[in-house]
Amino acid sequence: MKKILKAFAGIALVGMLTACGTGNTSGDGSSADSVSIGYFPNLDHAAGIVGKEKGFFQDELGDVEANFRDFPNGNDFIDALDAGTLDIGYVGPGPAINYFLRGGDVVVISAAANGATLIVARDDAGIEELTDFDGKSFCTPGNGCTHNVQLEIMLQDLGLESNRLGGTVEHQSRVAPANMVAMFEQGQIDAAAAPEPWGTYLVEELGAKVVAEWDEVFLGETLPSVVLVTSKRFLEEQPEIVESVLKGHIQSVEYTHENTEDTLKTINDALYNLTQQRLPESVLESAWQRMVVTTNTFPEALQAWADASYQLSFIEEEPDLTGFVDTSKLEELLK
Repeated sequence: MKKILKAFAGIALVGMLTACGTGNTSGDGSSADSVSIGYFPNLDHAAGIVGKEKGFFQDELGDVEANFRDFPNGNDFIDALDAGTLDIGYVGPGPAINYFLRGGDVVVISAAANGATLIVARDDAGIEELTDFDGKSFCTPGNGCTHNVQLEIMLQDLGLESNRLGGTVEHQSRVAPANMVAMFEQGQIDAAAAPEPWGTYLVEELGAKVVAEWDEVFLGETLPSVVLVTSKRFLEEQPEIVESVLKGHIQSVEYTHENTEDTLKTINDALYNLTQQRLPESVLESAWQRMVVTTNTFPEALQAWADASYQLSFIEEEPDLTGFVDTSKLEELLK
């Protein structure tokens, strides 16, 4: 148990280090001969991890060098995109939408995975269903993140609200998956809206209860848990590089469908290179069933998520996502 917990902490630490500029990217953005590609060390970032490890991106890019950066959370990813030190990459839709609505330069060019959110409760927390959250506590990776909105809108439909809105359900945000494990183990939190494979890990290794399966969560089957984004500026200035990355992305998605066993091994090996520890194979296999690696973006689900975020007061004005999604190049490549 301590070894696995240490592995999770290592993942978070490596992500933080690379987000601070100690990763293998040049840190000065992209030129015609290089491109910086971001991703998270999460299972639903399989397309990014497989594309990196199998060389799909580099093969498509040819003489253009691919520099990869891994991030611990969406806020750090967006900060890098905003600063121009990151060109393209994989991120949850929540941070990208929030950035877009603030006037940020970001565009979704494909989905990478749908699903991958699991709502779980500590075995002795007294939570059997969502109505039992009254007076309880839960954690999420970020305030207003994808998973946070998915859980809170479901609670609000039941007449429950978080303490952020004056309600009776305590929310602790910015809790990294490694810390979720520790908090569950030490009884410091009652429940979590967790990304995969961390939700499944809490269930299989710590005996947590599933309160809502991935396909029961708000927009669970259609909301992208990961999208591939770039800036409109980069899309306009480097269309050939973007097309090459998209080709590598499509190859990665197809590979995960045709080679599940090797995909999970590749992801576990990649995590091992970061942490010197491996995740239990049973956790990865079960978590894989709670997500869909896909290029299908479902813009209407993104709009519905943004509307829910507004309803929950995470954003101040009614959201208009016109121009946020541009999958025209992807659609051309898929023909």
